[in-house]
Amino acid sequence: MLGIDRDDSGSVIGLNLIPGDNEAIDAEVVSTVTKVKDEEIKKEKIETRVTYNIVFVTAEAAPYSKTGGLGDVCGSLPIELASRGHRVMVVSPRYLNGMSADENFAHVFDANRRIKLQCFGGEQEIAFFHEYREGVDWVFVDHPSYHRPGNPYGDSHGAFGDNQFRYTLLCHAACEAPLVLPLGGYTYGEKCLFLVNDWHAGLVSVLLAAKYRPFGVYKDARSVLVIHNLAHQGVEPAATFKNLGLPSNWYGALEWVFPTWARTHALDTGEAVNILKGAIVTSDRILTVSKGYAWEITTVEGGYGLNQLLSSRRSVLTGITNGIHIAEWDPSSDEHIAFHYSAASLSGKVQCKTALQQELGFPIKPGCPLIGFIGRLDYQKGIDLIHWAIPELMEDDLQFVMLGSGDPLYEDWMRSAENTYRDKFRGWVGFSVPISHRITAGCDILLMPSRFEPCGLNQLYAMRYGTVPVVHATGGLRDTVENFNPYAGEGRGEGTGWTFSPLTKDCMLNALKTAIRTYRDHKSTWEGLMRRCMQKDFTWENAAIQYEQVFEWAFIDPPYIM
Repeated sequence: MLGIDRDDSGSVIGLNLIPGDNEAIDAEVVSTVTKVKDEEIKKEKIETRVTYNIVFVTAEAAPYSKTGGLGDVCGSLPIELASRGHRVMVVSPRYLNGMSADENFAHVFDANRRIKLQCFGGEQEIAFFHEYREGVDWVFVDHPSYHRPGNPYGDSHGAFGDNQFRYTLLCHAACEAPLVLPLGGYTYGEKCLFLVNDWHAGLVSVLLAAKYRPFGVYKDARSVLVIHNLAHQGVEPAATFKNLGLPSNWYGALEWVFPTWARTHALDTGEAVNILKGAIVTSDRILTVSKGYAWEITTVEGGYGLNQLLSSRRSVLTGITNGIHIAEWDPSSDEHIAFHYSAASLSGKVQCKTALQQELGFPIKPGCPLIGFIGRLDYQKGIDLIHWAIPELMEDDLQFVMLGSGDPLYEDWMRSAENTYRDKFRGWVGFSVPISHRITAGCDILLMPSRFEPCGLNQLYAMRYGTVPVVHATGGLRDTVENFNPYAGEGRGEGTGWTFSPLTKDCMLNALKTAIRTYRDHKSTWEGLMRRCMQKDFTWENAAIQYEQVFEWAFIDPPYIM
């Protein structure tokens, strides 16, 4: 028989053979051996997750700085990746403009590390500031060029003339930060994965290939370019190449020649440097913020002159839809709305609509379709289509509210339309986070006629709140809004909204009127639409899993070397 040896605590430490006629094995022994085997099998089944030292380089990161979707992404995705076991650093400028926004840096402390960077014809001294928050090292590059009134890129007079200088400093500093900052007691080291966001950070990929790898530094690092908006490329005159701190033989990586029709005068040779082009050439992988946009930027219409280059790198080009901050955008707990609701209980949404109508001074009409628009008042957002469509829309029994700022002509038009259609139209010039939440919760329909939209966030927020989107079928809007089909699903219907194409006033109005008719005449169908919208998964966790796959691919191939 098998006997059991135990220590003083009663734990099993071994087995021994006991002479005897009974050949039955002690049941306790069988149980013990079985448990040991089960634990070994479970250990074998556990999948080992590879973790990375990730360095985000970005011109903005919420809540410290934000002008649009870039700030949202670089303020949320790092936290999600850190929660999944990665070591994450975000490198961004320390903007100070003398306004209330400076309070965002109240808990950021001097890291007592100053370095000198070689660029723009001399040494430029910068300092690092640091805050550890939600598992992420938030690192800020400090230099006098970041201390001025306005937003990160410009002021009321336009873009700052020295933006190339400001973001060249950012890129050089970001390359040094993992090597010189002992955060948490030790540096990130050379084996990093740099996530470079848009042209402002694009020089990082070029610096890794041109300045560091030839000398054996960062030979195991990788860079992933994330394109949020291809329209902005960091193009400056060719004469500025010498300011970037790159070896002269790397001019070809950034070389850019404008076509004849785009040149300013007959003697203009069109020669320039394009930082985003250099990043596309030298990055190990390329990401965009939606699958649709990944395809659009390889076309003549959406490539802004870089479509052929991007097509040549299609094998490393991937689209991943952005996520949203579900704790901040949650109709069941949103602090900015008066009533809470969920997909299981939608009664609070009707109350939110009534509260919004009262706040805006509309007649209280729960059955009247309430349409909303939130965004910049500019050509990209299709604001001109709304402008031309409003007179026809106002003939119907509906209410329309707009929130945004931008082109002064459209700001004035919104004020004028409010006076003309007092019981049907409201135009809120400016931006307010609480008001944006209340419009998202209170409206029945969100209109987004964008000419192009790399990802789009407002349609994701709207669906989270059961507000049905009507959008132009472009970029991320096409990816995230499934066109409604009332005959699918055995008559129950499928889809989460309406998409329209081509981008014309009549096409937009047809889609909008179809949505309005469905809202009025098919209440149960509309409720199904709302619930499907609210059940969609647009979390950052879902996006982070896809990012990790791209990280894995980036390390399969050797890094870029000229």
